[in-house]
Amino acid sequence: MKKTLQIIIAIFICLNIFGQKKINPEVQADSLIRLMTLDEKIGQLNQYTSDWEATGKITTENDKEIQIRQGKVGSMLNVIGTEKTRKLQEIAMQSRLHIPMIFGLDVIHGFRTTFPVPLAETASWDLASIEKSARIAATEAAAFGEHWTFAPMVDIARDPRWGRVMEGAGEDTYLGCLVAKARINGFQGKGLGNVDAVMACAKHFAAYGAAIGGRDYNSVDMSLRQLNETYLPPFKAAVEANVATFMNSFNDINGIPATANKYIQRDILKGQWNFKGFVVSDWGSIGEMIAHGYAKNSYDAAMKAIIAGSDMDMESRCYRDNLKQLVQDGKVDISIIDEAVKRILIKKIELRLFQDPYRFCNLEREKQQTNNAENRKFAREIGEKSIVLLKNDPQTSGTPILPLSSKNKTIALIGPFIKATIANHGFWSIAFPDDSARIITQYQGIKSQLDKSSTLLYSMGCNVNDNNKTGFEDAIKMAKAADVIILSLGEAPNMSGEAKSRSNLQLPGVQEELLKEIYKTEKPIVLLLNAGRPLIFNWAVDHVPSILYTWWLGTEAGNSIADVIFGKYNPAGKLPISFPRTEGQIPIYYNHFNTGRPAKDENDKNYVSAYIDLQNSPRFPFGYGLSYTDFNISNLKLSSDQLSINEGKLTATIDIKNTGNYDGEEVVQLYIRDLVGCVVRPVKELKGFQKIFLRKGESKSLSFTITPADLKFYNDQIKYINETGDYEIFIGNSSNTNLKGNFKLTL
Repeated sequence: MKKTLQIIIAIFICLNIFGQKKINPEVQADSLIRLMTLDEKIGQLNQYTSDWEATGKITTENDKEIQIRQGKVGSMLNVIGTEKTRKLQEIAMQSRLHIPMIFGLDVIHGFRTTFPVPLAETASWDLASIEKSARIAATEAAAFGEHWTFAPMVDIARDPRWGRVMEGAGEDTYLGCLVAKARINGFQGKGLGNVDAVMACAKHFAAYGAAIGGRDYNSVDMSLRQLNETYLPPFKAAVEANVATFMNSFNDINGIPATANKYIQRDILKGQWNFKGFVVSDWGSIGEMIAHGYAKNSYDAAMKAIIAGSDMDMESRCYRDNLKQLVQDGKVDISIIDEAVKRILIKKIELRLFQDPYRFCNLEREKQQTNNAENRKFAREIGEKSIVLLKNDPQTSGTPILPLSSKNKTIALIGPFIKATIANHGFWSIAFPDDSARIITQYQGIKSQLDKSSTLLYSMGCNVNDNNKTGFEDAIKMAKAADVIILSLGEAPNMSGEAKSRSNLQLPGVQEELLKEIYKTEKPIVLLLNAGRPLIFNWAVDHVPSILYTWWLGTEAGNSIADVIFGKYNPAGKLPISFPRTEGQIPIYYNHFNTGRPAKDENDKNYVSAYIDLQNSPRFPFGYGLSYTDFNISNLKLSSDQLSINEGKLTATIDIKNTGNYDGEEVVQLYIRDLVGCVVRPVKELKGFQKIFLRKGESKSLSFTITPADLKFYNDQIKYINETGDYEIFIGNSSNTNLKGNFKLTL
């Protein structure tokens, strides 16, 4: 009786201090941990899916609600809506210590309002818009009862065969770091605990984007120098942005599965970087170490994962079934369990769930965010910014096809994506029953902007991925009757994303054959390419005069595309990843090392590092993107030809002029090359960019500042150093720029 009374008093005191905002969360967490049984502690490390929506293989549980009531579940994912989250939270509050659960969801590029897939958003090179996109997604998700998103994915990806390339920021570490911070700031807003903010999750830790062969879940084998210099910096940037959580990755790194990799989780993340949040496994990845051949059984897997620093077990049951025995057997010290539990409890405290477990379960907020007109307006804007104009050659008249006039035209809309609805979401979107009615199709967007004197024709032409050509005849008929053709081709949205690796990146099915038949009509063609990754479409590049890469743009896709086609928005997107000429070039990326036998030019094939049957260069380079106007970048000047390694800074200035006929934006990019190093250095590295708007005929000067910190790199001892010597600086509108200057880094 006395012991029971003590527990009741302790619980009262503990819950009372949770209501006081000024108490340190660590003190609050420690107070609660002292009251918890080992079973309750292990429960906090256990995460289940709801079974309503799943992103992996579901392990059926007939007694989940019983386990929640017993305090054996710390978090759930894929529970959507305030009604469902409240119901489960009410069950959690029946547990002995009334510890609330965290609800998580893959809010990757929007929630109720879908925005462009992350790779497409990165093509905007507009960090403020990327942050706002995540801000809106967080506001909507939180209004539906969510506390946590499994985003952003900050993996550097140089292999477009890997399907999850669509989920990240592309191939460049510098750009990837900036995008990671922008998205985390957007998701977490003014701070956890606000009802319009969710916990962000930096994933996948680490090097998942370097899977061998671009095959999802595959091994990663690389030097520690490359790991630290190329793949880890976006994660470090996430820690600097105060990201709440990390998710480890499915792959092994140099033979050690990331889930049990002490070097990256204990030594680097929680050690060197002093990360204070918690680490969640990816779906079932703890148990999957058995298949890796790294763990003998689930007992062994649980031991290795918890010791290495994996705090929460997503869906493998390894912690639930084995941690108690591991502690009793002396294999895992209770302090390791307590540390993991404390990290999770602190986040629940910061979310203010102990003050009010239902603070995110508000039906009125949910209704307000169900169809938010302002959010849709922004979706249209960021969709426009994400589109990349790849080609817009002049016609016989001397002017390009784009932008189109909305007057006095007969336009044929042809292709399997013209009237597509849900496809515009792309992969990793949240499904709602009314999605088909809410999404603006390309047909709707274009039709809404056409003048009444114009005529709109339509033919689907073919399906996305089969050999059926029965629609060709009708498509050709429509094309012959038109003044201009808008042809919309690409890959299906479920052809890029998790577990969607492809060895063949060509247009699937008979789409290219349809394009060739339409081309024979000799009518002007505008080609729209819908995809979540770089595709290979060489015939189109060689023959079609105007090409827009429209990715998957989300809820307002049709309006965004129409705005660009008709010139309401002058495209300014730039590629965040290189587009290969063929799969045989992959991986291909701009910031590669030189060789002892570099090719002098594309025709140099004799005993140099080159293909005898292919150019070395990509089809479209990193940073590339056209505009309806032209920009001249010139007059590169450096404030000095020397930069002091200790305290100096150097300023580079250029002049930029809009020499074309339209107002527009340009992304001016700065690259650095270290000419001689103690280890070989990339031929170019992005170190800065500015997005500038200029009216036609307008000129401006831009300045960039370079400091010694911008020139640091990892040597062969994995030390982050500066090194004196000669450097080149390049400024232009893509990674192919040749406008350069020289300076020395000195003592």
